[in-house]
Amino acid sequence: MVPALVTILTFQLIGEVISRGLNLPLPGPVVGLVLLLGAMRLRPGLAGWLRPVGQGMLAHLSLFFVPAGVGIVAHLPLLREHGLALLAAIGGSTVLALVAGAGAFTLVARWTGQEDER
Repeated sequence: MVPALVTILTFQLIGEVISRGLNLPLPGPVVGLVLLLGAMRLRPGLAGWLRPVGQGMLAHLSLFFVPAGVGIVAHLPLLREHGLALLAAIGGSTVLALVAGAGAFTLVARWTGQEDER
């Protein structure tokens, strides 16, 4: 179990080094995950070897949200001051993203001729 966890963390570290070294706009863990996915495609046995550790981490996924909760509590004064603006920005951007996604889907459906004809 420990070697599998070290393997996952090593890919994350490599991704972080690549992301920072090449000044990529992607977070290091995302780059590491892509590299890990590539390694699992090249060596299918790697996925089976890492599966128990991955399932164990997913079983305790709620623990990964503790730092975010601590950060919220630590920045409560800032949230009190700018909370309404943040809520409006988050809500507005969510609605805009949904509208843009639906619009893009409809436009592509029209272009490809797959729109339902009524």
